[in-house]
Amino acid sequence: MSDGWIRRKPTALLVLADGTVVEGQGAGATGEALGEVCFNTALTGYQEILTDPSYARQIVTFTFPHIGNVGSNAEDLEDLVPENSVGAVGAIFRAEISAPSNYRSTGGLDEWLKARGVVAMTGIDTRALTALIRDKGMANAVIAHNPNGEFDIEALKQKAAEWSGLVGLDLAKDAATAQAEVWTQGPWEWNAGYADNGEPAYTIVAIDYGAKRNILRLMSGHGARVVILPATATAADVLSHKPDGIFLSNGPGDPAATADYASATIRDLSATGIPMFGICLGHQLLALALGGKTLKMHQGHHGANHPVKDFTTGKVEIVSMNHGFAVDRDSLPENVEETHISLFDGSNCGIRLKDAPVFSVQHHPEASPGPQDSHYLFARFFGLIDAHRKAA
Repeated sequence: MSDGWIRRKPTALLVLADGTVVEGQGAGATGEALGEVCFNTALTGYQEILTDPSYARQIVTFTFPHIGNVGSNAEDLEDLVPENSVGAVGAIFRAEISAPSNYRSTGGLDEWLKARGVVAMTGIDTRALTALIRDKGMANAVIAHNPNGEFDIEALKQKAAEWSGLVGLDLAKDAATAQAEVWTQGPWEWNAGYADNGEPAYTIVAIDYGAKRNILRLMSGHGARVVILPATATAADVLSHKPDGIFLSNGPGDPAATADYASATIRDLSATGIPMFGICLGHQLLALALGGKTLKMHQGHHGANHPVKDFTTGKVEIVSMNHGFAVDRDSLPENVEETHISLFDGSNCGIRLKDAPVFSVQHHPEASPGPQDSHYLFARFFGLIDAHRKAA
């Protein structure tokens, strides 16, 4: 090959819906997985990325070439229900998976991918694949791994071409907890792990559409007892827990599909005066509940180096992103104000109600992985709660 790599019989294929076939070496689980191909520009945190429920039915291309040196461990999972393995269905790496070299590692990445059922491939030009996604958009595809290198390429092409994709697909129910539970684990501390938050000062009800653990940990770190309810929870279900604040979580799929059952609940809760905060899918669902619209993005935002401007402070922060749908700012009603925008493409990244303590952001202020520039949003949420308590 022109880049100096030794040519080997391919044991993995990525087959796009347009018929493009990319060859590589298999890793992780064997078999096939259907999904939408995206790229992630983060330099760290591959385990958190792959276990983020927002990546359900997606195949993640890592632009950083060397993946695996941190190994794997049980502390860096982000999905609430690991046994369901809700997250990315496939992973694509430039180089072969690195051997673990980290004191926190309890196993190698390849073994972890196998155990989780994630089909992976290595040895491909991820820069070229990233450029293809930028030019043509996130493609529907099949990723296949067979150690014998035997594939029915025509059948794989047909599967990729026939898959309807993420538009119109509600995945939140599959990613969410099935019943109410309580979260009290706090943020991670160096060489100490995750601490319990002790005696909580607040009750937060989180509607789970595919929540990440670190979001809940940061709220717990602010002194909250977090009650997690399923995606299909009603306003009465939420209010029965007497919340000081309400949280709308991140999650996968098309927000317009999830809104079919979520909008009424969110709309009713936004009228109660109880402070409400949404992240990612929760942001999109809030916009839909308030009368706005969402749209499918060309290449999406996936990475830990995205610049976003907060109009309320005038500051630019570097944030983590993971979304393929966005709020259409032109559809927002008069009582909704835009608070954040992406400086990459000008897309909407935040809204707030002008007449109620309700706001949301498209990015991931909890990071995990990524920068901590946006942690202040959790303090903003609890500041609204304190103000609401004083006014009551």
